[in-house]
Amino acid sequence: MPWAQERYAPHRLTPLADGRGITVAVIDSGVDAKHPQLAGRIVAGTDLLDTGDGTIDCVSHGTAVASIIAANPADGVGFHGLAPGVTILPVRLTEAQVLQDGTSGRRVPPSELARAIRYAVSRGAAVLNLSVVLYQDDPAVRSAVQEAIGAGVVVVAAVGNQHDQGDPVPYPAAYDGVLGVGAIGPTGIRVPSSQVGSYVDIVAPGSEVTAAARVRGHGRYDGTSFAAPFVSATAALIRQYRPDQPAEAVVARILATADPAPGGAWSAEYGYGVLDPYRAVTERLASGAPERAAPLPETTADPATLAAAAHDAERRRLALRLAGGGGAAAVLVLVVAVVLPRGARRRWRAGS
Repeated sequence: MPWAQERYAPHRLTPLADGRGITVAVIDSGVDAKHPQLAGRIVAGTDLLDTGDGTIDCVSHGTAVASIIAANPADGVGFHGLAPGVTILPVRLTEAQVLQDGTSGRRVPPSELARAIRYAVSRGAAVLNLSVVLYQDDPAVRSAVQEAIGAGVVVVAAVGNQHDQGDPVPYPAAYDGVLGVGAIGPTGIRVPSSQVGSYVDIVAPGSEVTAAARVRGHGRYDGTSFAAPFVSATAALIRQYRPDQPAEAVVARILATADPAPGGAWSAEYGYGVLDPYRAVTERLASGAPERAAPLPETTADPATLAAAAHDAERRRLALRLAGGGGAAAVLVLVVAVVLPRGARRRWRAGS
């Protein structure tokens, strides 16, 4: 059983929502429609890298992303998608994760990402999953993202994996209105490569993530590319379960229901916290998105120190709860010691 599967327990959500009737566009390296767990989940899309409908994937990247969202359960397989009723619209534009120099593999020019976004919106996608990254602001891409958000589409994007390169600004994650997703590992601590900055809105599993590989089988994947689809799947579940809510309310709900992370109310490492799909779908909210706290100073603490600090904070909260319980017990003892003797003396008649 993959650790992300254990954390999110999709079987708790499926009776409420499975994403049926919601289209999620996976703008990536294509999605291999031949994988058994994706049968019936993939519709014909488009291929901007070659001719075709986006249903081939030479590198498994887009297939893995799509499977985290929509893979069907299968006998003897612990892994399946968080929203297995979703329809996946594949848009193929790369054989690399980054759409600029620095990675191997063919990819289209950055401006083609704008075309991909507009295509997905025109085909009725309610959620866009962008596990691809640009490291320069492209006016055409910015405009296409703004159009998608204006059309009521939830746009989810990976924040990139170049923390060791100084955290260059990732697009589309850095654009206003886009949900920027960072990555955590099984311990709940940020994956070292996951970028840090004001563009991080939330984090999700992005290390040792089990997902489908092209044609058959599965692989283990690392990076923010594989954290983003958990958020996209959650957005699809909300859109099905709460069809009256606009895109901005879906985004607000995802952020407001995030579980606490070591960074506090908001931090450049963890955003508003760790994605919690069950809470995002089911909880009643008194208001919209949480207010972003002032960014905390950059820290050089290692993950172990951050985890220890979080553990100490939890111990302090537990001590306070125990102290409160002890105080209540003391009050009860005092009441019993005073009231019972007086009642007995009066033979339990009403006093004056």
